[in-house]
Amino acid sequence: MAAPAVHDVSLGIAEKGWRWCPQLRHSKWDAVLVWLALLHGIVVLRWPSIPVIAVGLWWNSNTISHYFIHLPFFNGRFWNRCFSAYQTLLLGVPQRLWRDRHLAHHADVRWQLRWSSELVWGTGLVVGLWAILLVAAPGFFVSIYLPGYLLGLGLCLLQGHFEHARGTTSHYGRLYNSLFFNDGYHVEHHAHPSVHWLALSKHQAAGPCASRWPAALRWIESINLETLERVVLRSKPLQRFVVSRHMAAFESLLEKDERLTFKNVGIVGGGLFPRTALVLRKVLPECALTVIEENPAHIAIARRCLDEGVEYVRAYYDETFARRFDMVVIPLAFRGALEEVCAKQTGTTFLVHDWIWRRGPTSEVISWLLLKRLNRIDT
Repeated sequence: MAAPAVHDVSLGIAEKGWRWCPQLRHSKWDAVLVWLALLHGIVVLRWPSIPVIAVGLWWNSNTISHYFIHLPFFNGRFWNRCFSAYQTLLLGVPQRLWRDRHLAHHADVRWQLRWSSELVWGTGLVVGLWAILLVAAPGFFVSIYLPGYLLGLGLCLLQGHFEHARGTTSHYGRLYNSLFFNDGYHVEHHAHPSVHWLALSKHQAAGPCASRWPAALRWIESINLETLERVVLRSKPLQRFVVSRHMAAFESLLEKDERLTFKNVGIVGGGLFPRTALVLRKVLPECALTVIEENPAHIAIARRCLDEGVEYVRAYYDETFARRFDMVVIPLAFRGALEEVCAKQTGTTFLVHDWIWRRGPTSEVISWLLLKRLNRIDT
């Protein structure tokens, strides 16, 4: 998401001396968040349902409410308190409670509940709203509001867990960072918690601290992919199927290369069931293969499946491997900024395992059943 310049600005009417008009403290673009919070409330009132309540709570908490905690939008205390009260009612979470927990997280200290007048006031708003709903619309409260609210909290817990499950991790996808206002820049936010959301992209961190998946979907990396790999490892028929499908894709992509000068091939994350190395042993029998894997247990498994001619490097793959390989094969579960790695290694061909819906300029489907394809990137 493009980042317009951050600067102090006030709403035009306020400059005319209208006392009750709010002034934005940090950026005129915060008005977008304010209006979206109001729109969120309208949507909940107009179309109350479990998905609307759950997704709205999750999205608002991780964008509007989150940024408001760090950099309150308005100059005047009155308007900040009004907006906090509105968010408390809309999300069903006292914003002072959310703020205290979140800032303790940033300080890396254990959060302890401490009552204050602001917290008592916010808790009273939530209890009052719930009491009104329970009396006026008990069926709606029990069957729609409460399930949506609990599901939304569950999504927030899922988001928070996977933002830090493997250390603080960022996601640089454009779609997510457009919809969530640069929330994907999580490493950068932790390093610079007082930086405005518009400027987070200017502080992009380097190193193995990024994921190709937003936090709420990052369980795909840690659960599904590894689980499927282990299932394949225990089944000879599945191994034959996986190898045959990958063989067809690799042969098709490599036949399109008229140079055929690959001598050294690096296979990133080639542990567990090493299908890529098994395929390349047949497709490029003269090439030297190197498996680059962080997990020593995965290397041990690969050694049992491959011959002694394969080299193993226990490391995280990054741009420091530049010019060592003619071709590098990247796995579906790769963690890191792939575009940056490729850009820093000119003259290298990359074969990237990806999901079926991410088609590159040169691409072959591995298997519709596996939802996988192989993309080729020539740098």
